[in-house]
Amino acid sequence: MTGTDYAYLIVGGGMTADAAAHAIREADPKGSIGLIGAEPHPPYNRPPLSKALWKGEPEASIWRTTSETGATQHLGRRVTALDPAGHRATDDRGTVYRFRKLLLATGGQPRRVSLKSDQIIYFRTLDDYRRLRALAGQNVRFAVMGGGFIGSEVAAALRLQGRDVTMLVPEAGLGARVFPADLARFLVDYYREKGVAMRTGEGMAGLDRRVGSCVVHTTTGGELTAEVVVAGLGIVPDVELAEQGGLRVENGILVSAYCQTSHPDVYAAGDVANFENPALGTRLRVEHEDNANTMGRTAGLNMAGRATPYHHLPFFYSDLFDLGYEAVGDVDARLETVADWKEPFREGVVYYVKEGRVRGVLLWNTWGQVDHARALIAQPGPLKPQDLKNRLPA
Repeated sequence: MTGTDYAYLIVGGGMTADAAAHAIREADPKGSIGLIGAEPHPPYNRPPLSKALWKGEPEASIWRTTSETGATQHLGRRVTALDPAGHRATDDRGTVYRFRKLLLATGGQPRRVSLKSDQIIYFRTLDDYRRLRALAGQNVRFAVMGGGFIGSEVAAALRLQGRDVTMLVPEAGLGARVFPADLARFLVDYYREKGVAMRTGEGMAGLDRRVGSCVVHTTTGGELTAEVVVAGLGIVPDVELAEQGGLRVENGILVSAYCQTSHPDVYAAGDVANFENPALGTRLRVEHEDNANTMGRTAGLNMAGRATPYHHLPFFYSDLFDLGYEAVGDVDARLETVADWKEPFREGVVYYVKEGRVRGVLLWNTWGQVDHARALIAQPGPLKPQDLKNRLPA
């Protein structure tokens, strides 16, 4: 069976794919676009799944406007073979697609545990949200594995529904890989005040079933029993297709400043792409909305012949009960941090410093300052810690 020929073929059905389709159509009003998505749904905004939808926003608000681009959407399909030299891709139904330019926007796959059980939810997709939201209406116990980005948001979302929630966090604090140690410890107490049972310093060593429940065996020899386990263990970039196609892969698919892979007619963007960032002078792979949208758009413009370098430094954001933040750059707790609090742990700015330069900025309950933070990261330095007090405008 042979599929349609496309000027532009997009592999992936997420935010990156949608942004690329819109950019292609903007730069090339007539070129045919094909989009192949593994999910049965057309592209949608992912952040509301762990944020706004739990606070009353309607599900209808998440949908993107991909259909307006005129792209032909092949949903519920996964590309299993890529031939860059022959400009062909084959999906899991045997359909062959030919293309002039191809975008890999394959995103990532959740890290999984060894036990296979329908009581474990890997929170990534709209169907995952729908399933968890239905369960959140029942009086069952929830265990959330991991104290990172998704784990923190899902635990807060479930607690807002009045559910019994226990978090198992391997580190000493919440968000410990990103936040300074004192802020990470504060968040543990803050979540406890909100009614979440916090078990820090305990990771998951094993998992088994017991009479309708899951029993988590912890690294300290303890146990945690729950009817539903939400695994927020991060994602792994989905590079299998790129590897099969002979593209260069190293912590994601390596791309140029123009989002090109090691084959000039194949591009990559979003969670799966490893790109050079001039402001930080290093390669990055970023798993957040701003990068998905901005890099997807940039890749689409380049595919359609409008040369546009991707020099953007993405930001990300999160809501944790009544607290929220935006962050930009390299927010790594292993770096030196300088905190400038208006009110300790409630409102302020944390700067991440390396070799006299600001490499990242955490805007804690501080809004509208992302561009100022980017400008500070771009400065050559050297800066002394005392120079950073009151550095961003109020």
